[in-house]
This record gives sequence, structure tokens and C-alpha cells, in this order.
Amino acid sequence: MTSNKQGPLTGLKVLEIAGIGPGPFCGMLLADLGADVVVAERAETAVDALDLGDTQIANRGKRSVSVDLKTPEGVETVLSLIEHCDALIEGMRPGVMERLGLGPDVCLQRNGRLVYGRMTGWGQHGPLAHAAGHDLNYIALSGALWYAGQPGEAPVTPPSLVGDVGGGSMYLAVGLLAGILHARATGIGQVVDAAIIDGSAHMTSLLLALQASGQMHEQRGQSLLDGPHWYNTYRCSDGAFISVGSLEPKFYRELRDKLGLAADPAFDKPYDPQAWPQLRERFAALFASRSRDEWCSLLEGSDACFAPVLSPEEAADHPHMRARGVYTREGGVLQPSPAPRFSSTPAGTPGPIPRRGQHNDAVLRDWAAR
Repeated sequence: MTSNKQGPLTGLKVLEIAGIGPGPFCGMLLADLGADVVVAERAETAVDALDLGDTQIANRGKRSVSVDLKTPEGVETVLSLIEHCDALIEGMRPGVMERLGLGPDVCLQRNGRLVYGRMTGWGQHGPLAHAAGHDLNYIALSGALWYAGQPGEAPVTPPSLVGDVGGGSMYLAVGLLAGILHARATGIGQVVDAAIIDGSAHMTSLLLALQASGQMHEQRGQSLLDGPHWYNTYRCSDGAFISVGSLEPKFYRELRDKLGLAADPAFDKPYDPQAWPQLRERFAALFASRSRDEWCSLLEGSDACFAPVLSPEEAADHPHMRARGVYTREGGVLQPSPAPRFSSTPAGTPGPIPRRGQHNDAVLRDWAAR
């Protein structure tokens, strides 16, 4: 077994067909929380820009078996593992698993309680189902990217978190766990179709609620969360950045007081979109007059809704992050600690990143014995 296996999902068995992006992240999340996640990797080393080897954090805490899915023997090895697991994760394009002989019908025949998790960008059906794409494309089409940018400018390209992780991995994890609960109650497994375009659209619920109430507009820069001077990021005198997000009136008053603007009538109408461009310029000039550290000394920890914009290395060293142990270093690699946290069944420290095929014999022996 993997070392330090503890947490609320201890005893759960998950088979992951090796891939990139959101599927492996979902497997890592389950492994972090105690599940025994076995990743079935290709026997040969793939030439892939995202094949990170021993720095592939998404493989931490998993066990690795090496199989050739293009051979009957390799397919049978996977099917023999499926007989003993609670869930499967695969992130192939629609139809690929079926062509390999590992589609849902075949797998559910071998294990009727199996929850078969399918991770794609566009989903299993629809006009774009077989098209290539990445995080940016999925959140662009789903509507989730629309408000990510400054007025009059193209939307920014965010890190692959909104789509791949937020709309993909997290929804797959919830879907798998919901399916497992149902299977344990009824003995009946099922297929979970987790499409990034579905999940990222689902995450726009708050924006759509604001839109329905008249507080979000089609034109970028005219809404509460994409245009105000009090909900933005600013460059400081040292080239670093800070963020302010004082949406509510009481927090806005705190920000004005701290900045010495309480008596300035120009800031008396914080929710007037017509004033925002000029006030953003005022804030930009003000925040550019001091360093990030100086602004932290004045604003951090207050109710002004302030935070510095930090790199991951800086974040790991921040006093609040250190106090909570948000980041850790394993094998010299900076990585986030498991989340969320549990009072009765805390997760252990992240397990090691396995070598390809490291656990072939152990997995086949352990799972078959249960």
C-alpha cells in the first residue's frame, strides 16, 4: 500500500487510466483524502510536454501499474482490476475507451457496482464532442470567461484552474463520490459524464443571479465584479501587485478611511459605473506611490478586503499560509497540502510520486485478495 494512507476515503479503491490535466488532478484529490488510487500507465514513455515524470504532483500518493492497452493481455489486466474497484477515471476523447475494449458496458459487466467517471472538455455528445480543446476554449464557450478582463480589452487568459480543475476535476470528484454512495445503497453502478463545459457553466450561477437582478451587464466593465475601482488589482511602486475587493459599503468605508479618502466626495458613489474609470485611475496612481510591503503594513488584516498578489513561492512563505500549513515540500518539490480538512479523519501527508509501473505486482496481489 502507499505510505501514510489515511483520511475519510480510506478503503476506497479507484482505478485511473493515465491522462493529462483534470483526470489526474481528480485522482490526486481522492488519493490525498485516503483513497487507494491506482494509475494505469502506458508501458512506454510518451513524448508529451505535460509528462512531468518525478515532478508530476498529480500522481502523488497513487500506485502505478504499467500496461499496454493495445494488447488483449493489457486490456484483461485492466478489467481484472476493475472487478475490485469502486470507481474508474478516464479522460480519453469519446469513443476511445470503447475502441480499446474498456467502454462502460464492458466494465459494468465485470463490476456492476462500478462508477465509471468520464472526464472530457466538451462532453460525451454534442456537435463538438470529438473536437480538440483546452481549458481556455471550454470556459470561453461556456460563458465563464466573459467577465475576466478589463473594460475595452480582451478577456485575460487565466491559469488552467477555472475549467480543468474547477469545472472539471471537482465536478468529477463530486460525481464519483455521489455515484459511489448510490452504488453502496443499491448495488448499481453508473456512468458519470463530467464535462468541463458543463461544470464551468454551472459555476456561473452567482453571476447569472446578479445578472437577473440587474447587477451584471453584458458590457464588460459595467458590473459589480469586473469594473469597480474597489474590486481590482493594482501595481505598486516596486512593480509588485495588490488586490482590493471591498464590495460591501462597510468594507468600502474602511478602505476609504485607511487610504485617507473619507472626506473626498469623488468616492461618495461607489456603485456608479460612470465614475469607475476615473476612480480606477485615482486608485492606480495612489497604489503606485508605495511599495507592496508598505500597503500590506497599512491594509493587511483589516476589513478593507485587501491581499497582496503573491507568487506560489511567496504564498508558501506568508505567515497565514505557514500557520495553516497550506503548502509543503516533498522531495524538494513545492506542492499544496491536502484539502479540505477533516476533524475526525484528517488526511496524511501527501504520498510519494510513483515510478511508472512501480506497483504492478503489489496492486494485482492486493486488489485480487480483497
